[in-house]
Amino acid sequence: MNVLFAGGGTGGHLYPGIAMAAELKKAVPGVRISFAGTTAGIEATEVPRLGYPLHLLPVRGLKRGFSIRSLIVNVGILADFVSAIVQAVALILREKPDVVVGTGGYVSAPVLLAAQLTGRKTLIQEQNAYPGLTTRLLSGMASEVHLSFAQSLRFFGGNETIFVTGNPAREFDPEPRESCLDYFGLDRSLPTLLVFGGSRGARSINNAMLRFFGRLEGKVNLIWQTGALDAERVLAEAGTSSSRWIGPYIEEMGKAYGASDLVLCRSGASSLAELTNLGKASVLVPYPWATADHQRHNAQALVNDGASIMIDDAQLGDEESFKRILELLHGREELAVMGDLARKQSYVGAAAKLAQRIIALSKH
Repeated sequence: MNVLFAGGGTGGHLYPGIAMAAELKKAVPGVRISFAGTTAGIEATEVPRLGYPLHLLPVRGLKRGFSIRSLIVNVGILADFVSAIVQAVALILREKPDVVVGTGGYVSAPVLLAAQLTGRKTLIQEQNAYPGLTTRLLSGMASEVHLSFAQSLRFFGGNETIFVTGNPAREFDPEPRESCLDYFGLDRSLPTLLVFGGSRGARSINNAMLRFFGRLEGKVNLIWQTGALDAERVLAEAGTSSSRWIGPYIEEMGKAYGASDLVLCRSGASSLAELTNLGKASVLVPYPWATADHQRHNAQALVNDGASIMIDDAQLGDEESFKRILELLHGREELAVMGDLARKQSYVGAAAKLAQRIIALSKH
């Protein structure tokens, strides 16, 4: 069995593919797996590090906007895209994959299209509530499309090849809250707020927390992943405390979730999959410059069901926002209800289920 994954640029598009690949290796001994990507995306380092072959293609994302500069740049990008399709067709004919899996990002479009033009089975895995352009354009010719949110079904008109399977995300073994708090050296008697903005951090979230963190002292535990870019500045200003853990990156994310009563974070699809799988109440702050504002659509899916509250990026530092977060942290009943509602949106085992669908497609 031979499977080619196409997707990347960001971790949100790459890691679902890696999760499915890991499940395929468990299910099918000797399976051949490779990835297609670009030199500019996270896949350029992560895929080789994990031991998978990586096929590089000359494709870039379109520049948004209508300036003369954007239009000129986009002419070159479209030329690269045509070249990428030609190279992707050659890749498909050379590698002869049984199934091509697209997980989003601009590299997935030419590879999926090449696979469809050459008669290969294709599976598209869409992470976001508002489907990406590649998914919307190529879903009609795909063998199967798998969505992460039931709300996304409205974009596809009841097509029988569309399924809601969830987003393949990291899964964590449950651990006692007390031992997780002890790991971070925090007070067992206080509610705990977990804050992160992704592996690189989020400056607006960090700035808002710097404004208010002192008022949490003695009332709330704080686990705060700052990201590498802001770590030195935040640590210098915030200092140390027995009720705070601050660092650039959380190695043991499962323990951080286990210690937390409320999570404040961006609304990327992978983060939301983790929150729902674990049944965590959350305050979501959509990244305001995400493509097609997809993080707001993701957040709204949880807000509509009462699992989260959403705060605009520009309003996070407001006094009213801080009061609402503090109120939530001390409202155990409300947190419990939100957590239960989040869990109802979970799709635990999504990667394994998708691996089985890939195997099934390879046999037909």
